[in-house]
Amino acid sequence: MSSPRSLRLVVVLLALTLGPGTATAAVPTAAAEPYCYDEPSQPTANVSDLKASFTAANWMQTLQAVYKRRWPSGEALAIAQAKDKYWNQFVNKSGFDAFAESMMVAIHEETHMWDLDPARTRWNVHTAAWITASRQATAVPLHDGFARKEILPLIRDRYSDSMDGIYLRDRTQGDYHLQGVLAELNAGLTGLPAVTVLQEFIKGVGASNARDIAATNLRYLLLYLRVAKDEHPAYWAKIKNEPKLRDLVLTQFLRTAYWLDKSAPYTGKLGGPNADRVTATNYAPENISVLEEFTGKRVRVDTQRHCTL
Repeated sequence: MSSPRSLRLVVVLLALTLGPGTATAAVPTAAAEPYCYDEPSQPTANVSDLKASFTAANWMQTLQAVYKRRWPSGEALAIAQAKDKYWNQFVNKSGFDAFAESMMVAIHEETHMWDLDPARTRWNVHTAAWITASRQATAVPLHDGFARKEILPLIRDRYSDSMDGIYLRDRTQGDYHLQGVLAELNAGLTGLPAVTVLQEFIKGVGASNARDIAATNLRYLLLYLRVAKDEHPAYWAKIKNEPKLRDLVLTQFLRTAYWLDKSAPYTGKLGGPNADRVTATNYAPENISVLEEFTGKRVRVDTQRHCTL
């Protein structure tokens, strides 16, 4: 595990202790079929002037300006979270390239801070998810759930072993319910585009598991649904009857495919070969079956995996 990843875990634990509160707004319902997930990005937009003018003092201004040109959802999240006191723990200000690389952790963690704000999330009761600048899921019912470590028997390979140790086998994290599964997946789905659109500046290891994080957390969600159906039928019936939750699950499935495809050319600097191996298992018939049964939507498994049928 890289040192940025270790730091990320510490702060996730802090974020997950946020207290209860009330949620606001409503998530849009799923678009009529066929639907393809998409969001604006311009990964080749010129940011050379911003790199040249970067200093440790203007990092937030630079962050917002860079994403305004390349990934508007990142700009909007940075604006929404601009006053959060934890930014300084995540952002490397030693130079522009190091700054860009640190965005995987920084955007990932600030997503947690937005999602888990007690004004939006009541732990194990309802959750929120920053998706794009124009779409945020709020007041998504969870109905508590069961410990996510129950999915471990369904993982029969070692492709996600390092993350399994953190999120499933750890005494504390393994006991998190659906809330924890969804929170980690959503943060992974902002951390990945955050560095995908800045990939030419990434030289080290700080973003080297971005694709793995997205693929593995989708694995956890799909396996969680399978265990819910097979081992907790009363709970399965409750969550299957929640349109907002069904919509969020479908969105996150398509969104994962979208950004894994966008980032695929940068495998190596943004993820290892296990990211694609985990993704292959995510498309196993039993996983697609439970996804489609839960969401009521059929999904494509060809080159357009970010779309429904």
